[in-house]
Amino acid sequence: MHTATEDEVHDEFFPIVPTPQDGTRWQAPADLEQYLYRLASTGDTLAYLRAVAIEGAYYPARLEEPSAADEGKQAMLTTDVPDGRTVATVFTAGVLPRPHPYLVYEYATLGELAQILPAGVDILAVNPATPCEQHFPVDDEERDAWLDLHHELFSSDELMDRVVTRRTGVLPTGPLLHGLACGAHLCFTNGDAWNTTYWHGMGYQGERERVSESWDVHDREDWLGIEQRLLEREVSPWYWDFVLGARAALIDAQGARVDPEQWRDCVEATLRDQAARTGTSTDDPEFDEFVAHLRSLVGKLLRYESRFRADGLLPPDGVVRSVAAWDIGRGSKMARWGRGARYATEAEMYAALERASGAARAAYGSWEEFSAGYVLGRCLHFDEEEFGPWYTTVLDAHRALTTTPDSPWLTVPFGTG
Repeated sequence: MHTATEDEVHDEFFPIVPTPQDGTRWQAPADLEQYLYRLASTGDTLAYLRAVAIEGAYYPARLEEPSAADEGKQAMLTTDVPDGRTVATVFTAGVLPRPHPYLVYEYATLGELAQILPAGVDILAVNPATPCEQHFPVDDEERDAWLDLHHELFSSDELMDRVVTRRTGVLPTGPLLHGLACGAHLCFTNGDAWNTTYWHGMGYQGERERVSESWDVHDREDWLGIEQRLLEREVSPWYWDFVLGARAALIDAQGARVDPEQWRDCVEATLRDQAARTGTSTDDPEFDEFVAHLRSLVGKLLRYESRFRADGLLPPDGVVRSVAAWDIGRGSKMARWGRGARYATEAEMYAALERASGAARAAYGSWEEFSAGYVLGRCLHFDEEEFGPWYTTVLDAHRALTTTPDSPWLTVPFGTG
């Protein structure tokens, strides 16, 4: 079921963005809306519709029964206007309002809109009550044209792997903004704006399906559990950082150069010492196999770091001291996914983002270090030293996030939060 607190019940059901009255150019929330503003100003309705076909849009729906969310998207709201016509409204991502506990937004492509707009709808209003408003007639011929545009232009892959930044209505520098930036890898991968807490993601049902299919999260309790585990860094295997920590201890004790065999011996000695202190039996084959596995992990880590240096993820003499970023980064995004699915309250999302910020700054000294830790965690989880898409796609994210001018990693100071 969805959850809400009293302070989350507000009147911002739909976006209301006034047009500047002094003749100045409107600063749109994001690049898409800036483009649509120019097209609306020039009357280029076809180009406007093509842009909607590329990006898709969100329609408002009343959330009446929480259980209904498990049965598909919520029904689209329509409005009857005084002249007798029926209007359906949709909005692009940048103008969406603060999430409301009882009204949600569902994502749809233009092709889907052509099929799901209720019979009797006469007008499709895109971004009404904003400076980039545009209206389109709805009839069978228009619906067919929308389907044609969808098939010509829409590609979900083209909406991914990009830095998307909100220009207006964003948070000031601080722990919340820093916590949002911790999820930048996933925001890049999914093509989401990284710096907004007005989170709608793939739409209400899309967010619920995302966490259900990828994380086995089906309700509020599931979300609370996985969010806590991610922020406590308990989702990734503990021994990844155990092995990295053994080398860090050697570096702190004797300097930057650590012989690989010395590192392996340190891992084994520390593990056996901890077993002795906790009363864990070391006289069985399983323990010996585990020791051997951790010793072999040293070689895997060294090979990944060598590749990272070659690809610019690490400086020539750099090493990864922790993979904490792998859980922290996903925890940052999970906070927003939980909000979009209405499993998390706004306050819980904020608290999780602030915790992610604090955990990141405790473990790393820069965004580049954070990113290397995230990439290594992802590779250890999925890549198996193939250096395939699990690695190359996140390498692309790292490069974009460290070079794009409005990237969070070039605009949000790391150390101050």
